[in-house]
Amino acid sequence: MQPDQIAVTITRQGTRVTARTSGPPAQEDAAGAFGPEHGYAHLTAPLRQRGLVCTVEYGLSDYIVHAELPDGSALTISPPQEPPADHPPGHPGSWLVTRSSPYNTAVHEVLYNSEPGGPHAENGGSAAPLLAAIDVLLDQLGLPSAAPSSALEPLNAADAVLHRAGFVSEVTHHGRFHHLPAGMTDPVEQRRAVTRAVDMLGAEGFAYAVEADLLDNSQPVGTHHEMSLGDQLGHLTQAISRAGHTSQAVAVLSELTAPGDGVLDRLTEALDATADWWEGLGEETDPLYAARLRRINQHISVSVLEIQNLRNTLADRHTAHPGHAQPDPVPAQEPRVAAALAFSPFARRSRPAPTPAIPAATAAPPAARPERTR
Repeated sequence: MQPDQIAVTITRQGTRVTARTSGPPAQEDAAGAFGPEHGYAHLTAPLRQRGLVCTVEYGLSDYIVHAELPDGSALTISPPQEPPADHPPGHPGSWLVTRSSPYNTAVHEVLYNSEPGGPHAENGGSAAPLLAAIDVLLDQLGLPSAAPSSALEPLNAADAVLHRAGFVSEVTHHGRFHHLPAGMTDPVEQRRAVTRAVDMLGAEGFAYAVEADLLDNSQPVGTHHEMSLGDQLGHLTQAISRAGHTSQAVAVLSELTAPGDGVLDRLTEALDATADWWEGLGEETDPLYAARLRRINQHISVSVLEIQNLRNTLADRHTAHPGHAQPDPVPAQEPRVAAALAFSPFARRSRPAPTPAIPAATAAPPAARPERTR
């Protein structure tokens, strides 16, 4: 394996198929580079990316996270302490986030509470809504947005490929990995899913090791290389960053905010359709999950309206950006065409050529697909 090479190892134990992503020690250990994290790296890493100083200490019966804020106050992120709870390190069933200041007793608030009966109880032990609540506070305090970690970015890119290939991410006290859906136990279906995954990994330049009997040799090689929608939107990001005039930025932003058929409206439509479909799936809990998704989507819909209004505010400015080069004239009547031509939906993400994969330890590569198991 090359020093900067990311590799994905896919194995099967019984009916369970798992994929583990590995990389150089500097990347794998980046989240815990500031000392023992005791299972809390998934909390401390994003907070440090926003400039906070974090420490992990032992509380009454479990480890807790302290994060210092720029105004002199501090956050305490705590799992249940009394009575002690039995859970994997760093992954309790609920969270309590408080803000206090040793210099000002008037500063004391509960920022987030997903304990039973708390205002965020429906989120349980999920870390994503907890971090979202903290992000709101950090935005109010004027902290800059988190910049992507260059050390973790390649690992995250490999995780994104597995995510799109249908794998489910899982974080335990043994680390993070991906697995095929628990309900997917048919070996034929598993082989199809794994073959699709390794084709996508190879197209993106990642090395991989896979057991020979997990590949479907009847599938054509190289049929899963289309650019993702996320990468297409990434081109919009680049176009806005390069814009020298509000008209250029608004032309691209309008693809997101256009009423009815813009990306954001299509997003809310897709979430509503998912909720409708999920509700009829047949399990007793399915309507509850569908209702939860609809509630989230209602909040998103409100935000979409705010973004559309902000787009209009920006459009009314109609001025050159003082920090950017002056733009070439762009026909005002063709903003959508200009935005659409900024990228090709059939282009592929630029990555280095695939590095030969680590040979699978448990099986030799099948002769019918030599280029996929290398």
